[in-house]
Amino acid sequence: MDVTGEQLDALQELINIGVGRAASLLNEMVDSHIRLEIPFVKVLKAADAYRELATRFHDDCLAAVRLGFTGSFYGTAGLIFPTESASTLVAVLTGEEPGSTDLDAVKIGTLSEIGNIVINGVMGSISNVLRQHMNYTLPVYLEDKIENLLASANVSQSHILLAQARFTIEQLELIGDIILIFELDTFDALIKVINKELGIS
Repeated sequence: MDVTGEQLDALQELINIGVGRAASLLNEMVDSHIRLEIPFVKVLKAADAYRELATRFHDDCLAAVRLGFTGSFYGTAGLIFPTESASTLVAVLTGEEPGSTDLDAVKIGTLSEIGNIVINGVMGSISNVLRQHMNYTLPVYLEDKIENLLASANVSQSHILLAQARFTIEQLELIGDIILIFELDTFDALIKVINKELGIS
């Protein structure tokens, strides 16, 4: 299914509502003021998403927080960062000096919580605005190359919603990506609901 400009605008607006809520929650947790923006949203097939992410992140190992969702739509949602950005983000949020890029249990816990807040903000926005019921698995922290982070049984048949997330904290600009993988026919169902609920013809 091809996505029209109007449908893509609606998807971007849903994600922006979600990251706005997530930024508010993160600001309550820490002393630093966090601005979270989504400069662009793209809908891609798995192979194209992989190429785009591989170009942006080269062959680096990435830090990712991932959770599954089921209900009206099903698939996987993730927040991925280069490990260096992940370490810097965690250091700023925990008040530590950014030192080693190795993430210990405390840092992994912090990053998992950030991922959980951002992903739940986005998925909550989609389910609330579109009035659809969703269930989520617990977030899982992973460090791996992009091809392994995107690997799942049905990913080649999936539509991937790629939203670049820009975290701005105290003059630091950190870039990560929010990845929503909608399996098989689920993405078509999402677009149909967007058309119906938001009055897009």
